[in-house]
Amino acid sequence: MLAAFDLRFLADVDAILNGIAFVLICSGLIAIKRGNVELHKKLMLSALGCSALFLVCYLTYHATCESVKYQGEGGIRTFYFVLLITHIVLAVVQVPLILRTAWLGLKDRRELHKKWAKITTPIWLYVSITGVVIYWMLYH
Repeated sequence: MLAAFDLRFLADVDAILNGIAFVLICSGLIAIKRGNVELHKKLMLSALGCSALFLVCYLTYHATCESVKYQGEGGIRTFYFVLLITHIVLAVVQVPLILRTAWLGLKDRRELHKKWAKITTPIWLYVSITGVVIYWMLYH
């Protein structure tokens, strides 16, 4: 009989994927501000891929590993839980926003894509970077 494979390393992978997604989104924003639509498209689709891979790793981790409890005390504990709650709520909200925004971009419906992106992008950036911060606070 094989021993169960330890998937706790996926917490590290998730933080890395969130960090990469954050950098890709920022790079995509710079590319589009400079008028480079093709680079923007590649960077944003790469960010979408990172976020999708993150979701697979996250669900796998939480289905197979025990939850880690936050150990901080006092004001930092309150800060952690406010960050965590806003992160979770916005992570759920962002999925349909990202999919809709990407679809509009791929269909070259630029004006509508821009309108949706103005809502989607800050949420996606927030969720990506707070994912890294939450990981750091929880595991380090």
